[in-house]
Amino acid sequence: MKLKEEVILITGGASGLGHALVERFVAEGAKVAVLDKCADRLQQLESDHGEDVVCIVGDVRSMEDQKLAASRCIAKFGRIDTLIPNAAIWDYNTALVDLPEDSIDKAFDEVFQINVKGYILAVKACLPALVASRGSVICTISNAGFYPNGGGPLYTATKHAVVGLVRELAFELAPYVRVNGVGVGGINTDLRGPCSLGMSEQSISNVPLAELLQDVLPIGRLPDAEEYTGAYVFFATRGDSAPATGALLNYDGGMGVRGLFSAVGGKDLLEKLNID
Repeated sequence: MKLKEEVILITGGASGLGHALVERFVAEGAKVAVLDKCADRLQQLESDHGEDVVCIVGDVRSMEDQKLAASRCIAKFGRIDTLIPNAAIWDYNTALVDLPEDSIDKAFDEVFQINVKGYILAVKACLPALVASRGSVICTISNAGFYPNGGGPLYTATKHAVVGLVRELAFELAPYVRVNGVGVGGINTDLRGPCSLGMSEQSISNVPLAELLQDVLPIGRLPDAEEYTGAYVFFATRGDSAPATGALLNYDGGMGVRGLFSAVGGKDLLEKLNID
């Protein structure tokens, strides 16, 4: 396995895409550390994977928790080869007109602290280890980092900020650490909303994303979380992605190639080519 004995630290790895990443990297032969706030889910991860995983309960907004995650990872596995800042919340497409004036300050701070500050703190906490290992950072972005309507102004602004963060850190950390980003599309997960907007118990899994995106995505369906993980494996694999830094991969089902009147241009290909 190309990632055998490589060490990966993932924030927000106890559910959703993060959980799928843990499963994929362990399957690829890597050792994985996970920082997440959900103790029960972390306990299950350790139970499932034994010595291949170490879990740390904490808040990505806390520098102390990020440093604890880095130190626990190094104590357990000896180093950090790849950091994946992944923890995030979604604003459920709350438009500016619908944002209560008395909630904007708290909502802004909450969404930006988790979705942007959490990434910065993770890199800061892991930086000495990443430089020592000549490692890499892979930031989870979103289609909202490139296109409108993937969230409201708060979420979309944070994901655009992460695009800028990838580019800046790729410059600042060169030539020792590669920094790339994966712009994933819709996923049916347990992604929650901001407490400040009363959305902490809302889960994106309750939104009929598969139905909503079926006719919107050129690939014709909503991918599973597991189907997004290959991009991260690619960027983490030293031999296959050595030239990649500052790269932003749109990995969202083809949102950027939708037509003016239809999401797909080849609906009649089977008929025209006489293919069953």
